[in-house]
Amino acid sequence: MFGVEVSGVFDGVAYSGGGAVVVVEGERVVEVLPGGAEVACEVVRYPGATLLPGLIDVHVHLCCDGGPGALDRIPECSDGEMVAVIENSLAAQLAAGVTAVRDLGDRSWAVVDWQDRADVYPTVVASGPPITTPLGHCWNMGGAVSGLDELRRAVDERAHRGADLVKIMASGGVNTPGTDPAAVQFSAEELTAVVSEARAVGLPVVAHAHSLQSIKNALAAGVDGIEHCSFLTGDSIDVAERVVGELVSSRTTVCPTLGIKPGAVPPPAVQEMLRRTGTDLESRNRLAAKLHHAGVRLVSGSDGGISPGKPHGLLPESVIAMVNGGIPTPAALASATSLAAATCGLGETHGRILPTYTANFLLVPGNPLADITTLRTPLAIYLRGRLV
Repeated sequence: MFGVEVSGVFDGVAYSGGGAVVVVEGERVVEVLPGGAEVACEVVRYPGATLLPGLIDVHVHLCCDGGPGALDRIPECSDGEMVAVIENSLAAQLAAGVTAVRDLGDRSWAVVDWQDRADVYPTVVASGPPITTPLGHCWNMGGAVSGLDELRRAVDERAHRGADLVKIMASGGVNTPGTDPAAVQFSAEELTAVVSEARAVGLPVVAHAHSLQSIKNALAAGVDGIEHCSFLTGDSIDVAERVVGELVSSRTTVCPTLGIKPGAVPPPAVQEMLRRTGTDLESRNRLAAKLHHAGVRLVSGSDGGISPGKPHGLLPESVIAMVNGGIPTPAALASATSLAAATCGLGETHGRILPTYTANFLLVPGNPLADITTLRTPLAIYLRGRLV
């Protein structure tokens, strides 16, 4: 048993600056006491620091190494090399204060099969290969299907293999040559068949959806979450108010995958999409803020691993981008802690600083509500009660 004494705590929902001693036994928090409280155990003191729950990145690709063309190079790895890529990816996540991730696209079940291999890495929630169309976005991960029967079988296969959720590519993507993010890959009927089958086997469904029509199709099907949610049309962005209203009323979770490594230049395909739609990265941040203020439920995910601008461990930049776009800092932090935990099915154990919760901690200097960029400079990280 030991205690961690800090000047402030963001508990996953709200910030308190009165000081606290958080007592840990084994892997769990057992007490949260006022600062200066006497406890019958060793206390590690971090004066002037803020304690947060370990961050949770709800959109990563652990099979991708963050290098140029990472998505295209996935099939080049041997199985042994893929294990090394996954573990290196998780180590980079942990170094940034991320103690749980949701993997939304592996190659041929590599991440699903890797799960529970070791407890020295962040907790992993995994979808397996994303369901896509033949030669559609991320087809090389092994999830391409065609027709309603194959879609239903794909869902059943994910349940059988032990996936935690279903990921489907409702639109094309930016990083797969020959696909168009402003186009639709699956109809509302096809998405509805996937959602219905997934409900029958107890799995949630998230849809990659850049285009406005794919967002509409995903909402009509009743998906649990929408990734990117870019509102793209052929040559612009159309934030249709009726669609925003449906996002709010349905309580569909949106992960806008914000953030880029400081100083990085977006890949040519991303630059072309931005040029074609007359937008930029800052306007994407402002779009996320508009959705938040309308009442859309937002969570933070980085799309980590897909390119040099999107390396693993990028989640602090995703949260910073939310704040820069106009989202209040407590809401941005909740999007990467308590709300992210609930979205990943970890809400009873992760994302809060409360008794019985897993002792996953991120300590940062000062007060992140006053300066969100302190997330870039962790003082200490605890994983399941162990200082790492």
